[in-house]
Amino acid sequence: MAADAGCFLDEERPRPVRLLGIGSILHFARNGDVVWGSGINGKIRDERHVFSSLDVRAVRGPLTRDFLMRRGIDVPEVFGDPGILVADLLGSRFPKPAERKTPVAFVPNLHDLPKMEGWENVVSPLDHWASVVRRISEASHVISSSLHGLVIADAFGIPCTYLRLSEEENTLKYEDYVLGVGRARLDITRSREEAVRASPMGTARPDLARLKASFPYDLWDC
Repeated sequence: MAADAGCFLDEERPRPVRLLGIGSILHFARNGDVVWGSGINGKIRDERHVFSSLDVRAVRGPLTRDFLMRRGIDVPEVFGDPGILVADLLGSRFPKPAERKTPVAFVPNLHDLPKMEGWENVVSPLDHWASVVRRISEASHVISSSLHGLVIADAFGIPCTYLRLSEEENTLKYEDYVLGVGRARLDITRSREEAVRASPMGTARPDLARLKASFPYDLWDC
């Protein structure tokens, strides 16, 4: 994002502040931090959030917005995990294939990886990020227990299904994300067979232009 505007991350910034981006990382925030697309983590206790003032440009979804506003922090209605921009920003690197190579790709969260041992077309989160993105972009249907498996599928307009294989992850981040991209609810499947049979979640309708416009270019004086 910054490079597209002629700014580079290794340049000295006029405002020496910290930028929080992708991930359920708001419990790491401190006063004065800038937030662009981050979210809360449902596994983290409220008292771990020790900030009282943040410069929020966008958040992952409305559940994060509500949490912050209850703490007296002003939050615009700009939603989206920044990963949703991958096809928009890197489309030339990951062009839409003439034909989808994989009928169904399975994308596990890291702790679910052993549970998918022996399955076909598993996209490992341990692979290089570009390989993960490419393999997801080549699928006709993405079944994922990983939030970012769903995010990348949405970025490329690929039907996707949330598969919950364990109770390791709180569902809040998934609910927050799907509401933020315009879905009415989080649909949950609990087995490979159910996920394959189920209809994918409704179409995501993220406002990419608004999310991009909210990027804090001013941190680099762009």
